Amino acid sequence: MARLALAGNTTVITGAAHGMGADIARLLARRGVHLALIDHDATALSAVAASLGDTTVTTHVVDLRDDSAVAAAADEIIRRHPRINALITCAGSSMLGTLDQLTMEEMRWLTDVNLWGTVSITKALLPALRTAPAAHITHLASVYALAAPAGRIPYSLSKFAVRGFSEALRHELEGTSVTVGAVYPAGVRTGIILHGRYAAGVDPAVAARAAAAQAAMYRTEPADAAAIIVAATERRRARTMVGRQARLVDVLTRLWPTGYWRVMRRPLREAVDTTTPAD
Repeated sequence: MARLALAGNTTVITGAAHGMGADIARLLARRGVHLALIDHDATALSAVAASLGDTTVTTHVVDLRDDSAVAAAADEIIRRHPRINALITCAGSSMLGTLDQLTMEEMRWLTDVNLWGTVSITKALLPALRTAPAAHITHLASVYALAAPAGRIPYSLSKFAVRGFSEALRHELEGTSVTVGAVYPAGVRTGIILHGRYAAGVDPAVAARAAAAQAAMYRTEPADAAAIIVAATERRRARTMVGRQARLVDVLTRLWPTGYWRVMRRPLREAVDTTTPAD
């Protein structure tokens, strides 16, 4: 399959104000790609846009849980960017807590952000992507869309669903000009776990301890992850691992699909513990 020509065309990025989304925007701007940046954080989004130099860039402050707002933003993006050929969905959050500690409202909130926000923006922009001679959609899933740890039910639930959405949509679009891929990052130092939410039933000190333990395991810099994600988009890859940990988990779950947690439990024991009282 021929590489996707991003320079001179527009890439839409969700979650563009922070972490991997912001680094992807910076990398693409240096390559002459036009950008439409989406995030709910207006201040941070403006700061990222201001750092991108002379490239054509528009910013769109959107709560991706609001389908009407997503549709309106997509209409504006399509009006202002006639040559959209890539969508990269980076928006997402995390949630700590066991099923006993979580409320249904908390789990629905995370699913709305991670899954339905991804579905909504993809559906809204798909007609424009179809008009391009070639286009690619890159959805950020997670290593926890390959393996589901204890203490991360809503996050894994939402990311497994993103994986399923990506694969089903890829199959629906076979034979068209639009291809779809999912990216599975592990251990990227974005701060998502430190700034994510935790169940109201979790002691804040315990949540902070678990989040810090998880963050201490991260090894990949966001800029390095961004380069891998951009390459996957250009090459229109269906499946991409980011980080050594993701590759190891991918192999582990293939070899031991019902027993992988026996291997993962020990290194993750502090990161998934939201019940032991803090010292």
